[in-house]
This record gives sequence, structure tokens and C-alpha cells, in this order.
Amino acid sequence: MCDTIVALGRATADGVTLFGKNSDRNPREAHGLVRIPAAQHAPGATVKCTYIEIPQVERTCEVLLSKPFWIWGAEMGVNEHGVAIGNEALFTKVPHEKEPSLIGMDFLRLALERSATARQAVDVITGLLAVYGQAGNCGYGGKLFYHNSFLIADPQEAWVLETAGRQWAAEHVEDVRSISNRITIGDHWDLASADLVAYAVDRGWCRSRRDFHFGRCYSDWLYTRFSDATRRQCRTTALLEARRGKLTVADLMQILRDHGPHAGPNWTPARGLTGATVCAHASFGPIRISQTTGSLVSHLAADVQTHFVTATAAPCTALFKPVWLGADLPEASLEPTGAYDEACLFWRHEALHWETLRNYPAGLALYNEERASLEQRFVQGALARRHQPLAERAAYTAACFAEADAAEASWRKRLAAARLPERRSFYHAWAWRSVERDVRRAVG
Repeated sequence: MCDTIVALGRATADGVTLFGKNSDRNPREAHGLVRIPAAQHAPGATVKCTYIEIPQVERTCEVLLSKPFWIWGAEMGVNEHGVAIGNEALFTKVPHEKEPSLIGMDFLRLALERSATARQAVDVITGLLAVYGQAGNCGYGGKLFYHNSFLIADPQEAWVLETAGRQWAAEHVEDVRSISNRITIGDHWDLASADLVAYAVDRGWCRSRRDFHFGRCYSDWLYTRFSDATRRQCRTTALLEARRGKLTVADLMQILRDHGPHAGPNWTPARGLTGATVCAHASFGPIRISQTTGSLVSHLAADVQTHFVTATAAPCTALFKPVWLGADLPEASLEPTGAYDEACLFWRHEALHWETLRNYPAGLALYNEERASLEQRFVQGALARRHQPLAERAAYTAACFAEADAAEASWRKRLAAARLPERRSFYHAWAWRSVERDVRRAVG
């Protein structure tokens, strides 16, 4: 399960569009960070997506992708034109097509590689959807099938695009918006598939356009309910609205770390077997099975876009670090596999995360203030440097990654030395010990 947020310039402190996304996946499903340069392609070239091969376009844009390691596409990403996209799983009444085709993450990457604006990205996704449909297993270590929604932004505007099979509707964003794992568009939209209403009428989901509501007619009630999508989407919307006109990069990071309105210093993810927060923490199944495995916040200025990535799971225990397109990423270890590897940033952070979970309130308290201070310096330094030459910005990115890595290594030692008593339920502890055991035994 995931959450994606956007605030257009009229709602932000500096007049710049801000975009953010948490990707929630299986906690064993490592999330990688990949930069793919722009490229020219020969006539007749094809591209192999997760399951199928489709014709390639003449030129693809440079993209930065935050993605599950085993999927061709991505959960979120940005391109050289400042287009940013996040996708969400939707559970609908429309039957899943039997033959694997494009999946939501493929649509996202294809749109980033082929679009110069948010509006163009809407056309790319809906055009591909009409030709190929959407189908294929999206689960890691199991079967999970779903349809998709997308929040698409650029420096000037943003769109919500929600799909059910080959049907879809799109809504132009006015100022702030969030999406989660439910259809949020109702009886008003700005663009839609030609037979969106007729498809529902033919199946008895409504009688006419007069009583048509996209979310009510198309949603699968059971899966949507247990995803806790309504509560999360209402929470992110409320947090955006509370800071409307004053929103900053730091605010979006804080929203992605949110554990709910009642989360205080003693809050712990060890309580409860149901319910989901924006910063998602997996526990004992079958409901709380997702963990936030990657997070992105983008400052989409018209001239230079600055992106902040965790490149790790659990943003409440992690650091957002600055990245700019045009420069290489700071280390090759940003691309993990499903096996624990101390040489990989994602898994090094997971070791810190796992140790924190043993006694979350006390463990986090040992380094949270230092983490927040370090991240604040990263953000302020990055935005102050955004007009410097690319080589200087790339050096700053490398320095931030190195400093963050050193800090996390010191926090792991601090936790080990503290020998905090374990405080979590039997089921929560069992679930996370199983995760750690499985990934340490896995073969990359």
C-alpha cells in the first residue's frame, strides 16, 4: 500500500511545486535507486518491460527511478523535464486480464521516459492502457494483482489518473492533492475513457450518468477497506491543508513519516495487527503485510529540480538525501537484490531499522534528534546549491550519502551498546524475525 502527495506552487512557501511518495511493499522486497540517461533508439527497436516487449520510441528521457529490485518499472520517479509520478494499487470490480501485460510500475517508467509534461504523461499512460491493458502479478514472493492510479506533477501543474482495467478518469489538481489505495474521483472529472459510464451501466453498477460515481461504482469494497486507504488519504489531505500556503520540502518529508494523529513519543509499530499509517510498518499478517520500502520528495522548480531520496525503507528511521538528474548516483550499491548484503545501502539501513524495531520508542530516541538535524542541513544545503554547477552539486550529493551512511553506522553501534530491553508483542517480533531470517538466507 502507498501514499502520494502534491502541492502546487500556490500552496507552498516558495511558490514551487512539491511532490512526495512512499512506496509500501513486502518488507523482503528491497527497493533500489536507478538513474537511466536519455537515449536515442533505432527504428524498429523494442523495450522489454516486466512481462512483455513493446515498441520503443525514438528518444527516451533521462529518468531517476525508485523501484522494487525485480520489476522493470518503478513505484515512483522523475525525469529531466521535472515530471514526477507516483503510482498506487487500486482494487476494483473489473476482472483482471489473464495474460500478463503492462503493470502499473511499467506505465510509470514508460510515461517518465516519453513525456515532457504531466499532461503528456496522462496521454502516454492512457494510450498504452488502450493498446495493452494492464495485467500481471505485482507481488513479491506471492500473488498480488491490482489496477493502478497515478499522481503526476510537473513544475506547472498536476493530474490524478485512476484506472480500472482499461477504463480510466483523470482530474486536474487545483492546489494540494493526495491519493492512496482507493479511487478518489467521484462524479466529476476532466478527462475519461469513452465508455467509462456505459461500462458501469451495462454491469448494473449504476443506472445512468446521473447516479454514476467512479469510486462507488468500480471499487472492490473488501480490499479497499482493509488497505485502510480512506483513513490514510484523509490524513495526508488534512496535513497538506493544515500547511496550505506554507508547505516546504521538510513538511512533505514529515507527512511521509506520519504515524497518525495520536502518535506521540511512546508510539510503537509493535501494537495491533490491523490498521496502516502513512509511514507503513509491517507486522504479523494477513493485513499488515506492507512496509514503506522507499520514499521520495521532489522540489519541482521550473529551472532546476532537486530531489530527496531515502534509498532505504522506513523513512522514520532514515535520512532523505539530495540528488540531481544529469549526474551519476554516488554509489553502485543503490541497486539491491532480495538477499541481505552489507555492501548495499538498502540492507545496511535495514540492519539499523531491525535493531530499532526491537524497542522502537527507546531505540529511535537514541538517534532521532541527530537524524533530524543532519537531514535539515542536507535539505538547506541542497536548496542553497541548486544553481551551482552540476559537478559541485554531484559532489554535495556524494558527501551527503557518505555522511548519512557513517551516521547510520554509528547509530547501529549506539543501539548495540545500549542493550535496550525488547518491547514488542510476540506476533510482531515473530513477523520481523522471519523477515530478517529470510533475507539473510536468501541468495542474491
